[in-house]
Amino acid sequence: MKPQKLALIGCGLMGGSFALAARRAGWASHIHGFSASETTRHKALALGVIDQAHESIEKTVEGADLVLLAVPLSATAQCFEAIAQAMPSSALLMDVGSTKSDVVAVAQTTLAGKLSCFVPAHPIAGKEVAGIEHADADLYQNRQVILTPTASSGVLQVALAQEIWRSLGGHVFQMTPAQHDATFAAVSHVPHLLAYALINAIAAQADGAQWLAMGGPGFRDFSRIAASDPVIWRDILMANRHEVLRQTALLRQALEDFETALQQGQPKVLQQLIAKASATRAAWRLSGSSDSDV
Repeated sequence: MKPQKLALIGCGLMGGSFALAARRAGWASHIHGFSASETTRHKALALGVIDQAHESIEKTVEGADLVLLAVPLSATAQCFEAIAQAMPSSALLMDVGSTKSDVVAVAQTTLAGKLSCFVPAHPIAGKEVAGIEHADADLYQNRQVILTPTASSGVLQVALAQEIWRSLGGHVFQMTPAQHDATFAAVSHVPHLLAYALINAIAAQADGAQWLAMGGPGFRDFSRIAASDPVIWRDILMANRHEVLRQTALLRQALEDFETALQQGQPKVLQQLIAKASATRAAWRLSGSSDSDV
């Protein structure tokens, strides 16, 4: 039997989009929502994303079949503690966090007897804008969704999580939390860090504002993710900092290879470095990978 009550903890872009998509797919006839912000709760109600708003997490998850946690990573522990107190032991609990090892560790210390309910999830989707007003029922269409079930995750919960995300248009994959964090440090977290650093480096120069005004489509595409939510990305980078630092060390070496070719006036070496990257990117594009937010 399909879940009837969805409890949404965190009424923002990711959570709101899930609620809209789940309602359309028939996974939730009643959607209850919690946000720490009263303004956001009222907005979610006004937009029809949720049917009922609550001032506490415990009240929101009472009797819920399906619970989605969509909050900044720094709020995970506090939310799990509240969820564990009132969520039915048969429910499916998922998150949408961009790191997994830390979330799983927190779950193991806070969910107690409800740990079997939890199936960690990371939909590879998003926008450079945040907020419930940007919620989109199509956000997860044709996007990868990574599940990182633990040894404690219930068999029924894992199967249901797979079915739900596929029905929302997602392409579901499974990884361990460690594999997930290593992967997304490379293809998501460091690219965001690099975009932030580049924008800051340009803006700090005397003519930076004029140069930014001259940026064309390529610069716009490359730097778009620098407009992402600062709180969310602060938490992601800190939570996965060990993998991020491993990747920045490798990136620094790659930059040094380019710098050396330029300093020593080696056009053939420079061309080889560019050609290698170009071929790798072309092969990745042809493999069917999408240029989606990560």
